[in-house]
Amino acid sequence: MTLYDKVFDHVLVRMGAERAHHLTYDALRAGGPVLSRIPIPGGTPVRAMGLTFRNRLGLAPGFDKNAQVYDRMGAFGFGHVEIGTVTALAQPGNPRPRLFRLPEDRAIVNRMGFNNDGATAVAARLATRRRGDLVLGVNIGKSKVVPDDDQAAVEADYETSTRLLAPHADYLVVNVSSPNTPGLRNLQAVEKLAPLLGHVRRTADEVTAAPLPLLVKIAPDLSDDDVLAVADMALDLGLAGIIATNTTISREGLRTPAAKVEEIGAGGLSGAPLTERSTEVLRLLRGRVGDRLTLIGVGGIGTPEQARARVAAGADLVQAYSALIYGGPMWPRRILKGL
Repeated sequence: MTLYDKVFDHVLVRMGAERAHHLTYDALRAGGPVLSRIPIPGGTPVRAMGLTFRNRLGLAPGFDKNAQVYDRMGAFGFGHVEIGTVTALAQPGNPRPRLFRLPEDRAIVNRMGFNNDGATAVAARLATRRRGDLVLGVNIGKSKVVPDDDQAAVEADYETSTRLLAPHADYLVVNVSSPNTPGLRNLQAVEKLAPLLGHVRRTADEVTAAPLPLLVKIAPDLSDDDVLAVADMALDLGLAGIIATNTTISREGLRTPAAKVEEIGAGGLSGAPLTERSTEVLRLLRGRVGDRLTLIGVGGIGTPEQARARVAAGADLVQAYSALIYGGPMWPRRILKGL
């Protein structure tokens, strides 16, 4: 057992999940000058979406919602970092408690509700970004106050975020798959998603000097037919790729006692329980799109073997967040060594 494991088991597990997250976050902000001097672990460079990634491993959105520590994370070994989810309007998110650990399952339940400082504030932080070999993705979502059944309002909301954030991103992700914003997942229906993505793409083209890779992130709870429909739509629209998958609303097969799961309540489940379905979705996508799209595998990647399996299933790149929480700061290096 590593020192981090001992601290996690005896301290962090007993601390509120969101408080522990903020303490870790603050430590990273304070330790920036030291982290910048740590030799970056090696890895095999990957070319995808017209970008060069120094390795396949990325940090999924959720850890750095407001673009405050993304530049520190490269020191741990990540080849890319995806910030967000950012909304056009600043919003506090859902009432606390809203983040819960399930240690028996190496999983996390969150119903954060896209809490973030808003696109204007995040864009101001990114304006000082020094571009290097750490690829930066920006993940954008719908502001909660915007009704999902008003297509024009939804498009206008995403347009605001795109205009502010696209100029600072290496790639842009449209998130329509979080379960924690009411009605958001309804936007995954192709008849709503296609015009939304088309609008975001046109807006990005207006505000960026060169074409910006655009991806969509989908839920593991889609049916196989719907997954394939999104793949066809992505090809038709000329998207750069698809990210598979977001969190799940399923609670099947958990080791955590049912009473505790019920007490926690609603939210998106991330971590180890997603491994099988996320891999299935990725395999479906790759079989449909061939080599025409970049696929990013995320959800339940905790070991080098699982990372290799995701690549074998068709992932060009992989991401994780929950595994970093359970595995500690040396976890990315273990994954990179295994890859």
